[in-house]
Amino acid sequence: MPHWLVASYAAVYAGVARAAIEAAAEHLNARNLAVLPALCLTQITSWGIVYYAFIVLNPAITADTGWSAGATTAAFSAALVVSAVAGIYVGRALDHRGPRTVMTAGSVLGSLSLLVIAAAPNLAVFFAGWLLAGAAMAAILYQPAFAALTRWWAPDHIRALTIVTLAGGLASTVFAPLTAMLADHMSWRATYVVLAGILAALTVPAHAIALKAPWPPAPPSPPHVTGGHEGVVRSRAFWMLAVTFTLSAFAMYAVVIGLVPLLIERGYTTTQAAWALGLGGAGQTVGRALYAMLARHLGVTARTVTLIALGALTTAALSTVAGPYALLVAVSVLAGVIRGNLTLLQATAVTDRWGTTHYGRLSGLLGAPAHAAAALAPFAGALLEGPLGGYPALFALLAALSITAAVAAFGTRPGTGPSG
Repeated sequence: MPHWLVASYAAVYAGVARAAIEAAAEHLNARNLAVLPALCLTQITSWGIVYYAFIVLNPAITADTGWSAGATTAAFSAALVVSAVAGIYVGRALDHRGPRTVMTAGSVLGSLSLLVIAAAPNLAVFFAGWLLAGAAMAAILYQPAFAALTRWWAPDHIRALTIVTLAGGLASTVFAPLTAMLADHMSWRATYVVLAGILAALTVPAHAIALKAPWPPAPPSPPHVTGGHEGVVRSRAFWMLAVTFTLSAFAMYAVVIGLVPLLIERGYTTTQAAWALGLGGAGQTVGRALYAMLARHLGVTARTVTLIALGALTTAALSTVAGPYALLVAVSVLAGVIRGNLTLLQATAVTDRWGTTHYGRLSGLLGAPAHAAAALAPFAGALLEGPLGGYPALFALLAALSITAAVAAFGTRPGTGPSG
């Protein structure tokens, strides 16, 4: 990675901790001053170890064990599906008891699951370890952190969510090289043992100590919300939003996984393709930083339609534009900007429509099909690419799915209440 890009990342993320502390000091009393900095730390660590480390270690796992890459990746994808389902139950617990117990227990379970994975004598135990890791992901990744910040920071939650997602974006930057360095000096099993120790040492005390602030009582629902969370779940707007996010998530993650083979199919080198993907990841950081401004100027429905439609346009451009390389990189960066916005769009979708009263429960239900679609997208994309005749045709199909999601988003405004 060139020095200018390293310096840019360092400048962005050196400011994340400072912004977190300043925001906390401005918004909260001394009793819960540490919440936002602690969640920044634990999101970097949790995403880096439980999620990104596998991507780095999987070649070593398959080489050492003889298990196929398809089988080990299926175990990881199964963890993501478990996380999607477990998120429904985690959301209920968050609404009633707050994040401290949930996230502390999740950190403990996450550390134990990595030890099971490290010690797995066969593929069945390896799968079992990843299923445990999936349950831990539901309790330590973005969903519980978003629930905590939405309740504690309202109505200034967008700033807090932005800071935490900027921190989360540092996870691969920090832990991918660290994992690779450890794997250069020890086996993949020993590497996972070390990473399990880091996860426990950094996140268990951070969650147990920093999240002690009293959990505020749920505010009353907005006037247009009737029937409690059951009424929301039965509403047309909620189901249309679930459809919107599920289709969008499937398309978005299939595009991310398919970008490198798409560019290689068009004659670019693996290095060029990797740079296009990496710079698209840098675009996500920019997108997250811009979301608050977008939220001030567009209502929630217009924001949802616009972002998903723009995502469809970038996917269509990647499908149809073969070059020059600089133009493809620019499209990849723009697609990253949109992905960064979509992370925060999903984090604020419930609050913007139905308030914070049942945020944990509703976000868990809303996110479950989208997270499952994201987990299955890489496999589905690889399966579809052959019958469709190549990655350009696959990307055209994904663009059509995103357009369908954008159309569905017109139906996500509750029947009454604030305009979209």
